[in-house]
Amino acid sequence: MNPKVDFFFNKSQKWQDELGRLRTIALNCGLTEELKWGVPCYTFQKSNIVLIHEFKEYCAFLFHKGALLSDADGLLIQQTENVQAARQIRFTSLQEIEELESLLKTYIFEAIEVEKAGLKVEFKKTSEFNMPEEFQIKLEGNPDLKAAFEALTPGRQRGYLLHFSQAKQSKTRTSRIEKCIPQIFDGKGLNDR
Repeated sequence: MNPKVDFFFNKSQKWQDELGRLRTIALNCGLTEELKWGVPCYTFQKSNIVLIHEFKEYCAFLFHKGALLSDADGLLIQQTENVQAARQIRFTSLQEIEELESLLKTYIFEAIEVEKAGLKVEFKKTSEFNMPEEFQIKLEGNPDLKAAFEALTPGRQRGYLLHFSQAKQSKTRTSRIEKCIPQIFDGKGLNDR
C-alpha cells in the first residue's frame, strides 16, 4: 500500500468499505499502487492496468485498455461513446464486489497479459469524428485557420471536434468555435493554457 494514496480511501463518505476491498483485490494481484489523476492507479512494470474511482451512484474499477479485454461475462461498461480504450466495472455494494472477487482478479490478470503482449488500442482517426457543419464552413472560408487546425496533433483536433459537436444548437456550436479560434491559431489544445 502506498501511503500517498491513503487519503483517497479515508475521504470517501459513501464507498469506504467497497473502495478498500477493491484496493485489496488490486494489490493481491501483484500490482504497484500509485497516485495518478488524483485517484489510486495500479500498474504493472510502470504500465497502467486499472484505477479505482468513485461516483455518487457507484464506485468502479476502470481498466485502461478495457476495450482489449475479452469480457465474456459482460461486466465492462464504456462510459460514453467517445471513450475509446477504457472500460469500467461498476459496483453498488460490498457484497457485489465480494461475489465477483475471483472474476475481478481474472480481468486484472488478463489486463496484465495485454500489457505484456504490448497490445495497443486502435484509436479512431480524426477524420472518423463528426465535423460540425459550422466548423467545416469556417475552415473552408479561412485557409489560415484550416492550416492551423491541421497542424495540431490528432488528439488536439479530436478534442476540439468533440467539444464543438457536443453542443446541441448551431448557435452554441458557432459560439464555441469562435472562442476557440485564437487557441487553434496558437497551436494549443482545448485545455492548454
